[in-house]
Amino acid sequence: MIRFEADYLIETPGDPQAATETMAGEQSSGTFVSVPGETAELKERAAARVERLEDLGEVPAPSLPTPGAAGAQRRARVTLSWPMDSIGASLPNLMTTVGGNLFELRAFSGLRVEDIRLPAAFAAAGPGPRFGPDGTRRLAGVEKGPLIGTIVKPSVGLSPENTAGLVAEMAEAGLDFIKDDELQADGPACPFDARVRAVMDVLNRHADRTGKKVMYAFNLTGEVDEMRRRHDLVRDLGGTCVMVSMLPVGLSGFLALSRHADLPIHAHRNGWGALSRHPALGWSYVAFSKLWRLAGADHLHVNGLSNKFCEPDESVTASARACLSPLMEGHPMLAMPVFSSGQTAAQAAPTLAALGSADLIHAAGGGILGHPDGPRAGVAAMRSAWAEAMHG
Repeated sequence: MIRFEADYLIETPGDPQAATETMAGEQSSGTFVSVPGETAELKERAAARVERLEDLGEVPAPSLPTPGAAGAQRRARVTLSWPMDSIGASLPNLMTTVGGNLFELRAFSGLRVEDIRLPAAFAAAGPGPRFGPDGTRRLAGVEKGPLIGTIVKPSVGLSPENTAGLVAEMAEAGLDFIKDDELQADGPACPFDARVRAVMDVLNRHADRTGKKVMYAFNLTGEVDEMRRRHDLVRDLGGTCVMVSMLPVGLSGFLALSRHADLPIHAHRNGWGALSRHPALGWSYVAFSKLWRLAGADHLHVNGLSNKFCEPDESVTASARACLSPLMEGHPMLAMPVFSSGQTAAQAAPTLAALGSADLIHAAGGGILGHPDGPRAGVAAMRSAWAEAMHG
């Protein structure tokens, strides 16, 4: 029988073995009391199974407010597995099974999804990245090295004409990639359609003159019909990328767009911190990003080294490496990691050393636009730093 697996870090005031059996029951055939229909045969066929339990010892106090939990708690690493027959190849239901009501269970003073492993049968759950690193390079005209990118700043407040003027300056500076900020959507001050028309007029003229079309990720986050219509406008005007905020649109909304899309999807993870910031709660990005790769994300934000947020470098590195690691046997589904957040030329060499690959987008907003000698000098500094890093 084909099964899928998930790894967890758990913390419990009681016995880790008993707590693990509780979570296995809660997320499959069981409930808080025995019921007549849960026979031995049904459990053998349909129940979650505990595949591994590694006791990590005690911590002095509960990580999270938990009724009945006080004093020392036990931690463990746990692996559960489920039969594919229970949910089929469904991404929303995979997310429910792996990370549903577990986080609220009284048996736990901490619980975090660390990783998931999926059989090839899950390749049918979503389209996967249609472009990924190779297709992105082809569209952006960058054969080797990272795509050097930036974000339109100020994030909001610019008109379509102001945005296009800034994009013209960025394109002339030699950038490979530009994106809307995730806050820039479709407000009256900068309507999506007008912004796309103004920006693509600039980028198409730049491409006609230079032979290089700068990739621009337009933020089309919205309801499904809105996103499809916005995607089609970008495509029809010669654009080469669209951007979506993953959590606000959800897996089903993302899937609806990706099955429709003809362009790379730049997936922004804003809001993920609410699922991850506490080390004993939520989802690691290694596990979380796999869902979105299956759903069709071609680019995935991973934060950046020495970033302006609270994520440590080792977590950023693990997230980026996961994007470039095969998702399942026979179906690599690689996505291009996007390094951003407080990035400058100073992070080029450490980023290459940490990732071991230049298949990435290195996006510096203030690090390019705020260069004392202007954006052209900011881009030149990034390119010089990367060239030196890649040549040792």
